[in-house]
Amino acid sequence: MRITLVGSRHFGVTTLNMLREHHVTLVRVVVHDGEDRLAAAARAAGIEVVVQADPKLVTAAEIAPDTDLIVTAHSHARVSREALAASRLGGIGYHPSLLPRHRGIAAVEWTIKEGDPIAGGSIYHLADRMDAGAIAAQDWVFVKKGETARELWERALAPLGLRLLAQVIDYGKVNGSLPAKVQDEQFATKAPNLSPGKH
Repeated sequence: MRITLVGSRHFGVTTLNMLREHHVTLVRVVVHDGEDRLAAAARAAGIEVVVQADPKLVTAAEIAPDTDLIVTAHSHARVSREALAASRLGGIGYHPSLLPRHRGIAAVEWTIKEGDPIAGGSIYHLADRMDAGAIAAQDWVFVKKGETARELWERALAPLGLRLLAQVIDYGKVNGSLPAKVQDEQFATKAPNLSPGKH
């Protein structure tokens, strides 16, 4: 399976490392900042790096030719419809909530603010609306009393994201397609002043 990874920062790097150990071909890494640690890790591994022309949008030209799957990991850019069409299986991202709950950029913070006893993660298909595509995999974790958003992310949600991404990619390698369950809009939460979500 040929993968184009779109991402940034520490989660981008840990996703890159997981993919490299997972017997897939990482054909390109797309970043919004050429100085990002993900760009440095990709270059060190001999993987082609492309810097987005527009930090808020990934275009079809930025996706590697013959890509089977686009994977996003800590990317705040929207992957265009044309870019998704350039990939055989489209694209998937990880969102650190039980979608459709807590869509948007501050999912882990909202989990803590709302006092949710359970948090979770979702692998979802990239779509026109942020965090609204069909679910490919989902799992949950308990929230510890007094835990901060950062602690919850580092202890449970980041490792969960890597495990779920690996699970969906393995499924795709075996079946040539990805699971897809439409999100139930009646459970979407409405949080005030949330900016567009990260993938």
